[in-house]
Order: sequence, then C-alpha cells, then structure tokens
Amino acid sequence: MFLMSVGAEQISIEDCCKDGQKRGRDNEDCASLPLISESTTCRIVQEQCCVTVLEDNMCTTGINLAKEQGACDSLFTNTCETKTTKMCCDCCLLGKTAQDQGLPFDNSLSVGYQCGLVSRACSVDGVPDNQTAPTGQTERGYQHVCVAFPGKCAHSCVSKDTCACLKGFKLKPDGKSCEDINECLLGASNCRGGERCINTEGSFRCQREVSCGTGYELTDNNNCKDIDECETGIHNCGPEFECQNTQGSFRCIPKVKCGDGYIQDALGNCIDINECVSQAGPCHRGQVCINTVGSYICQRNSVNCGRGYHLNEDGTRCVDIDECKGPEKVCAGHGCINQVGSYRCECESGYIFNSISRLCEDINECRHYPGRLCAHKCENTLGSYKCSCTTGFKLAADGRNCDDLNECESNPCSQECANVYGSYQCYCRRGYQLSDIDGMTCEDIDECALPTGGHICAYRCHNTPGSFHCSCPVSGYTLALNGRSCQDIDECVTGTHTCAENQSCFNVQGGFRCLSFECPNNYRRVGETAARLERSDTIRCIKTCQPSDVACVLDPTHSVSHTFISLPTFRDFTKPEEIVFLRTTVPAYGSYHLGSYDVKFDILEGNVDNAFDIIKRVENGMYVGVVRQVRSLIGPLTTVLKLSMRNLTTQGDSGQNIINVHVFVSEFWF
Repeated sequence: MFLMSVGAEQISIEDCCKDGQKRGRDNEDCASLPLISESTTCRIVQEQCCVTVLEDNMCTTGINLAKEQGACDSLFTNTCETKTTKMCCDCCLLGKTAQDQGLPFDNSLSVGYQCGLVSRACSVDGVPDNQTAPTGQTERGYQHVCVAFPGKCAHSCVSKDTCACLKGFKLKPDGKSCEDINECLLGASNCRGGERCINTEGSFRCQREVSCGTGYELTDNNNCKDIDECETGIHNCGPEFECQNTQGSFRCIPKVKCGDGYIQDALGNCIDINECVSQAGPCHRGQVCINTVGSYICQRNSVNCGRGYHLNEDGTRCVDIDECKGPEKVCAGHGCINQVGSYRCECESGYIFNSISRLCEDINECRHYPGRLCAHKCENTLGSYKCSCTTGFKLAADGRNCDDLNECESNPCSQECANVYGSYQCYCRRGYQLSDIDGMTCEDIDECALPTGGHICAYRCHNTPGSFHCSCPVSGYTLALNGRSCQDIDECVTGTHTCAENQSCFNVQGGFRCLSFECPNNYRRVGETAARLERSDTIRCIKTCQPSDVACVLDPTHSVSHTFISLPTFRDFTKPEEIVFLRTTVPAYGSYHLGSYDVKFDILEGNVDNAFDIIKRVENGMYVGVVRQVRSLIGPLTTVLKLSMRNLTTQGDSGQNIINVHVFVSEFWF
C-alpha cells in the first residue's frame, strides 16, 4: 500500500513503520519524530511502530530482571518508562512461580494478553524468551509445542502461538524474527567502574577506559596484571645484581653477600660497621670498645689522670704538672704561678685573667667605660684603646675630643657650599637643582620640561643652562617685554603690508589682509575707502533705485554691509564667545500701531562646521543680534558669515539688511 509519491520515490506503510522502528531502537522520543511524509496515516504508523519497539525493549529488561534477580524491587518508581518494565517483570515472576511448583500456567487467568504471553514464556522449563538455552534442552522443552509448526520461529518457540529468542536477542514486532538487544543502551551490562560498555551481536563486552599504570598490562579478560620485568628482561640491574620482581616494579639485589660486621651500600660494596658507635655498651664496665675491620675488641681501662696531673714514672699514681715550667708558654708573656693541678697567670696592665680559658684577655676599656674615654668613638686595641671621630669631625690635640671639620675647604660641591656643625650642605644657583645621586653636583633644571612648562611661554620654550628663553612664530609676531608672551605685529600700522592704493589693509593675528569691496548694482557706498580698516569698521552699501526700475524697488534688501574680525584658535573652548553685535532701532515689545515691532536674525551662509550661531536679546530697550562662536575652529581658516536682519511689521516683512562678517581664524592661540 502506497500513501503518496514524492517525485519518482513512493513511500509505503512499511517504510513508515521501518523508520519508526529504527528511531525506537535509537531510543528517540516517539511523540516528536521527524515526519517522512505529510500523510497522517504515515505519522500514526511511525509513532506506533516506535512505541512497540520501546515497549518491547522495556519488557525484555523486566523479564531479564525477573530471571536474574528473582525480584522487581528496583522498579518502585512508577514512571512511564518503568511501568511496562515492571509489568513484564511481575508477569514473568508469575510464570516462574508456576514453574517452581511444577504446575502449568493457568491460561484462564484474566491478567491481560501481553502479561499472559510473558507468564507462559517464563513458565516453560529452562528457556525464558530472551535467554539462550542449550540445544538439547530446547528440543526437550519445546518439541511438543513446535513440532506442528516447523520454521515458524527464527530461534525457538515456547508454545503454539509464542516464539522466543536466544540470549542477547528480542522478538521483532512480527512475533517470529529476532534482533540484537543493546545491553549498553538499556543499562543491562555488568561493566565495572572505569570500564566502557561496547555492544556486540547478541551480547556485549567491557573495555577498560583508564590504563593500568606503570608496571602493569591489560589482559584479555580486561584485568590488570603485573609485568615481571625480571622475566621479560626489561630491568636495569647491573651484572653484580640479581633482579627480584615486585608488584608493579622490581628490585636489584646484590649477588655478593656481606659477612657479619659489614653493611652493603646501594652499589653493592661492603662497608665496615662501627659497633662501638652503632651498639649501646658492647663492652663490660671498666672496658673500652675499639672498632676493628669487620668486628671490635674490648680492652681494660688504664689509669687516667685528670687535667693538671700525669702518671708518675712507675705508672701507679698521678702527680701535679708544673705548667709554668713546661715547654708551652701557657701565659703568653704574662707572669705564671703554679697551683696544685692547675696554674694562674699574673696579667699585665690592660689585661684580666679568665679562670675558664686560663688565659690573659684584653680588658676592653671601651666596653667597661662607655662614653667616658672618647668623645665620639672608642676602638679597643690589644691592651689599650684609641679614639676616633665620626664623619664631619677631626680628632683634637688631646686625642679624645673631636673638633668640627670644615669640608667646604676641599670644595666638595660643584657650585655653593655651606659648612655646618659636623657636616656641610651643597647649594645650587638659580636655574639648577642638586643631584639626587651624590647630593653635591648641580644639574640644570629644564624649565620647559616641568609640568608647568607648557605655560611658561606663549609659543615655544627653549632650555638654556641655568635658564630658558621663549620664541614666537617667525612672522607676524614679536616677543613681548615680559619675554614670554607673543605680541601681534600690526603691519597696517607699521606700513610693512603690501596692499595696493585701492585696497584697505586689515590686520589679523599673525598677518594682514588686503581687502577691496564694490557695491552691487543699484547700491551706493556710504563713506570713502579707508587705507586701514579697524575691527569696528563697517563698509555699507545702501540701495539706490531709478524711478522706473520696479525690480529694484521691490527688492527687500535695503543695505549690504561688510565688517571684519580676527579670531585665534581656541585650545580650551569651554563656553560660547560673543564676537559680533548687530544693534537695531527696533524697540523691544513694540506695539502694532508703532510700525516695526520685531526683528529676526539669521545666518544664511558661511557657517563652517556650525561653529557659529546668532541669538537675539534686549539691551537698553532695543533688540540686539549677538553672533557667537559656539565651537572651536582650527586655523588658519577664512570664512564669510552672511547674516540677515529682517524687520517685521504689522503688514509682514518690511525689508532686510545683509551683513557680511569676514572671519579670519589664526593658526595660533594668541
């Protein structure tokens, strides 16, 4: 039966079931299988075939548990996965109970179809339906139920309607064929900790995951066996040693055995044992132990005289030794007085007799009379002492006191020296500082490199030995009288400009500009052309129309003006700078009946980077337009701000005035 056709490929009901069985064997979720067909029938077949395989696996696990453990106590958790497993386990126990009592299973019990099949299979002598039975036993147990149905079951049959599989296999949904059970996937293996389960056809095997370690090898039955390094010849014992195997390793034992009185070292050498040291009291009282090679001997004690005595010539008693007459000079140049068993030294001045070392020792006057012999430092000498002074002082004539030493006489400083009591101090002239290394050398201070060096000079700072000097740009500026600021040169005043006679000179920061302006058609200039323009100067052109020129009369622009301003490059731009003021005669808050009542200001052209704006405010009762620089501009830069000032009346705009502000931005900040 075919459900649908996909191209040249047709999907059948059998294909849908095989896909579900495969996914059931892979232990996938049967409720959310990927569909191989859009057909609802195919989806139902997929799901049911998958569920059948999973339930068969669970039932097989329950039967194995009943046969191997004889109880189902481990399946107390009543989940969907364990419900089928527990049912098959319990039903198999019913069949086993009937088998143990020698009774046939009662088919009339209403325990359900699947439970009845499992119980009958487990009640048959010797062969549960998923275990391997010996051939002879299979023939004896099933011959009476299978003889009428030859070839029906793939492995063996239990009854007329029931087939069974060998151990490690399970029945397929057709009830006749058998397929391998994946014991590793079902957790039915008996692999130990550290071993990995690997499924095989009809069974499984356990493979060790962790190596056995040094000195061991893995056997065929997956156990770790000690390697006998001595037998395999992989030891490193020398020719003088014998190899002795140990668990996981081996030992090298010397072939030559040492006798009594010797101990063997790691290289096999025999070392003598000093029994007099290693044993506690090897000899009796009154005897002395003497070590020998490989043994020791005990000798009787001889007469031992104490310090200051020696044996007489007969060797029977101890007599006093006169140390003062002996060859050794016991008192080392001092007087010697003999005593019984000892002696005493009469020490010279500056020495004292030590009764323990029995020598004349230096008294060390500096330690006995601290601070009383010398003003500064006392140094002990053999039998006497001498005085010395600390740095910055010299020894006085009496040999005990110290006078101040004038170190400045030896010129230790590179510039100025001031003597102080016990020392001296070096000073430097202005523009120098004392070296941190020796405290005597004066080093030049680089004023330009100081944290405030960037503000010492307006433009450039040049360090000189002991001082510095400032400089200004090559052209357009001169150094101010304070030696630090740069002052603009007004070329228009000094006459150093190059402007023609018909041009006006306008001074900018660091230079000048030659400007000339012509009024547009129908406009006339107010005033004469000046040879020099100031910042506040304005060139103004007023409209003058012929009576018949209607276009000129209707033109709303009444005047065109030019004004000029020079700006620096602001390095620290923190707030808007007001640069141009456009004053009007329009009163603030005027009434309609007074004519002009408002004015509007706009920037029409030339606003580079939106660095300028124009605001309106009231001063002295009149509207004023204020042009502000709101953003820093980096020079050199020239632009013309075209401003519009429109008068508003009750009838609308009454006209406008154009103001061209020529802005010259210097590249410098001064």
